[in-house]
Amino acid sequence: MKRKRRQDPRQTTFEFRPTGRGGARPGAGRPRVRKSRVPHRTREDIARGCPLLVTLRVLNGVPALRRARFVRAFRETLRKAAERPGFRVVHYSVQDDHAHFLVEADDKLSLANGMKSLGARFARCVNRVYERAGRVLATRFHHVVKRTPTEVRNALAYVLLNARKHYRERRGRKPPVVLDGASSGLWFDGWNGRSPPRLGKYADAFRRCEVAEPRTWLLETGWRRIGLVDPAEVPGTWGGRRAATA
Repeated sequence: MKRKRRQDPRQTTFEFRPTGRGGARPGAGRPRVRKSRVPHRTREDIARGCPLLVTLRVLNGVPALRRARFVRAFRETLRKAAERPGFRVVHYSVQDDHAHFLVEADDKLSLANGMKSLGARFARCVNRVYERAGRVLATRFHHVVKRTPTEVRNALAYVLLNARKHYRERRGRKPPVVLDGASSGLWFDGWNGRSPPRLGKYADAFRRCEVAEPRTWLLETGWRRIGLVDPAEVPGTWGGRRAATA
């Protein structure tokens, strides 16, 4: 029987018929994810007795937060979340797209639970006031542990005078000495004696205190060893304390 000669392999071709799924097209592939400012890593343990500076940021497109109607509503909301077992919000300030808080937490779990409650109330307040729906916070909260009297003193100035920092960054000149109505500055008893002027459009919002009393030595007493806070300081800039007398 005669054996057939083996043929050389040849490359076959396939005709591509688009079906509407897959292939190169605008928007194809895995969606791009914006890199978070706060990496999803295991958070460090919290030393009991050390206050924390916590920041919440909102998404682009959320209306500016430094409006009287939001500040009034947020004060009422904060009164319900300022103190819970193992967690206290002692001071805060609200800026256009973020908010700073000085908090005390007994441990990492207390901080997580406290910030979960605060963040949820904060987001619901934004949506309620501005009659919107959907996500509000841009990322999970960022925190820094303050371990020394100097760090706590600087954190107090940074939070309560944060509006002065942003004023100088935007306008390039020294801001006027006024009490920030979108902060807990009215309840702060550590001003150095130069009292800021009275509140303006936020005045009717101050009916009763919305923040908790400090219980840690650092935030209640220890920071005073460094010096009281001057309302004319500009935190976050070179010579911030020196700028108060410039």
